[in-house]
Amino acid sequence: MQFAILIYANEEAMLNADPATTSETLAAYGAYTQAIKASGVMLGSNRLRPTASATTVRVADGKTQVLNGPFAETKEQLAGYYLIDVADIDAALSWAARCPGASRGTIEVRPVWDMTQYG
Repeated sequence: MQFAILIYANEEAMLNADPATTSETLAAYGAYTQAIKASGVMLGSNRLRPTASATTVRVADGKTQVLNGPFAETKEQLAGYYLIDVADIDAALSWAARCPGASRGTIEVRPVWDMTQYG
């Protein structure tokens, strides 16, 4: 079963972290990524660029609206994700708990809805 491990963090704190903290964080994610790859459950993963580089798209009454930046102001922003394929939610939660972001922000674990049946 596929799950998305969504990593939410305080973007301002991440961008303003001192070099030692940044280095420690990157090393922790490097080790986590190697562990999840070695387990054979990782399908994909990426860190996201800051929200200032985001573009929000909406369609209302048939008209497309394009807005620069994030849509919502929140304390934590979506910073990255891992896509994994594991046996069940318990396995996904176990991987989420090991993610370095779990001790620095919030991790959301969400089952992936298989859309291949619609195409």
